[in-house]
Amino acid sequence: MTFYQGQSLADAVREAAAILSDAGVPTPRVDAELLADHLLGVGLGRLRAMLLGDALAPEGYGELVAERAGRVPLQHITGVAYFRHLELRVGPGVFIPRPETESVVQLVIDHLAGVPHPKVVDLGTGSGAIAGSIAHEVPGAEVHAVEFSVFAHAWAVRNLEPLGVRLIQGDLRDALPEHDGTFDVVVSNPPYIPAEAIPNEPEVALHDPPEALYGGGADGMELPTAAAASAARLLKPGGYFVMEHAEVQAAWIAGMMQRTGNWTQITTHFDLNGKERATSAVLANTAPDE
Repeated sequence: MTFYQGQSLADAVREAAAILSDAGVPTPRVDAELLADHLLGVGLGRLRAMLLGDALAPEGYGELVAERAGRVPLQHITGVAYFRHLELRVGPGVFIPRPETESVVQLVIDHLAGVPHPKVVDLGTGSGAIAGSIAHEVPGAEVHAVEFSVFAHAWAVRNLEPLGVRLIQGDLRDALPEHDGTFDVVVSNPPYIPAEAIPNEPEVALHDPPEALYGGGADGMELPTAAAASAARLLKPGGYFVMEHAEVQAAWIAGMMQRTGNWTQITTHFDLNGKERATSAVLANTAPDE
């Protein structure tokens, strides 16, 4: 569909929403409005007011709608992902942060309430959503972040440098040995999809980088297991670890952490959709494998 110069904004957005709906986009009307606002730069509130008037469709709108109808992620088209209170720069090569992960950040923030000058590390930071949110919302926190991918690291630099996060490019399995035993909190959203699983959404299957999705091994548990081991190494005794995972992996991860003997207070947490989204634990004062 081409939106010709002179077409009203209201008609263009209405037609765009129909096209996106036919293409299977989950939120066609919202995406149609966000694409229009990306070109107009007026904010959604003002845009929706303009839809009631005689404003014209912006130049280039049809091309953006066609991209989204091809299931290119909205965030790749606009270059922006919104996460909690942050506006993150994103694009090809970096995992787009999901709203579900906001609840993982909240667990960290709640745990740190009243802790002066906490030291936190985000293992596998991707775009920097988790680390950046903690730096932004926990005054006085010393926040570190680790990212392995060259491409994701480049995006994280843009997002985290203004927030004062100490970012390194490295492997979550052995990163930051000079900081062993010094963190109050370790948080991670590692890759965890099993090797043979193919995500249902084209935006994920075709556009999220594979290294941000697949956790290693047939069950996808290599990197989550490694993240837990690194957390045990990096935390102070009594430190707090929280890790995101798939709903179906909650029992396995709790069992894995229990078997190491490193952890107490192992707890599964539900996201806003009622899914078992994360597991937290406290490092025992004396870890068996130390």
